[in-house]
Amino acid sequence: MRYSNSLLLAAAIAFAQTAQASSSDALKDVDWLAGCWRAENQEKGSIEHWMSPAGGTMLGMSRTVRGGKTVQFEFMRLQLGGSGQLEFVALPSGQAETTFKLSKSGQNFVSFQAPNHDFPEQVSYQELAKGRMQARIEGTVEGQPRTIDFTFKRVPCK
Repeated sequence: MRYSNSLLLAAAIAFAQTAQASSSDALKDVDWLAGCWRAENQEKGSIEHWMSPAGGTMLGMSRTVRGGKTVQFEFMRLQLGGSGQLEFVALPSGQAETTFKLSKSGQNFVSFQAPNHDFPEQVSYQELAKGRMQARIEGTVEGQPRTIDFTFKRVPCK
């Protein structure tokens, strides 16, 4: 009995360490996002902030300011989903949470899809050059394809 309990405990620890390593590896591919990004061609205060990977997640938040007022905000999470794939989870301006599944990734590029979501159906991040990034949302609005690009510059977090 002691022997089987010890084996069960060892297996559980090994599984937990493997799951944690997989999550850490997946997030390591997107850790370049960590930090503060100011939206170019937007009013001061329009920013996206990503925390460094920890605990199997990267947490992010964004705010859009127009006319001196916050007009949009979003809380975001990058995590390893139940399928073992990286997911982007968005909670925009108090709307329902949406999970986007990894669709493509490469060096300093990641894209997620939620084909059954209204808009956007796809969210992508790409580092353009050191200190600059583009976020893109894509989908269909009233039967027409729509793409919106946001260009960001890395700034000190305050």
